Amino acid sequence: RRTDRVASMWGPAGHAYVYRVYGLHHCVNVVTVGEGCPEAVLLRGGQVLEGRGLAARRRGPGRRLADGPGMLCQAAAIDLADDGRDLCDPAGGLWLVDDGIRPASSEVVRVPRVGVAYAGDAAGWPLRFLVRPAASGGRAG
Repeated sequence: RRTDRVASMWGPAGHAYVYRVYGLHHCVNVVTVGEGCPEAVLLRGGQVLEGRGLAARRRGPGRRLADGPGMLCQAAAIDLADDGRDLCDPAGGLWLVDDGIRPASSEVVRVPRVGVAYAGDAAGWPLRFLVRPAASGGRAG
């Protein structure tokens, strides 16, 4: 159902759809299909490669930085002001970049989502994708 809260998800592909859950945490999604088709991918977490100190100050001392959708948004200072931003335009202040890293399919792990027990059988579907940590201490999952 199209409401003001989800309006940006009905917009162009490549834009952000940001919303609040439980009145506490922001979540950011990437709109994937385009005008009139409300489909998006939730960014469930990330790895802070630059600006670790700033992300840590935003998250608080001793806390994990970005390994959950709310933590990711807090670490990156993503909030409702970012809803609808063009993620392909660096001038917009929030954008996606291609870092050239292409994990081999053997490095990608599919696992069930977390915190969706209410989804019945769908709770066990392997819709969460992680990059397996390298044995040499490389990329984190």
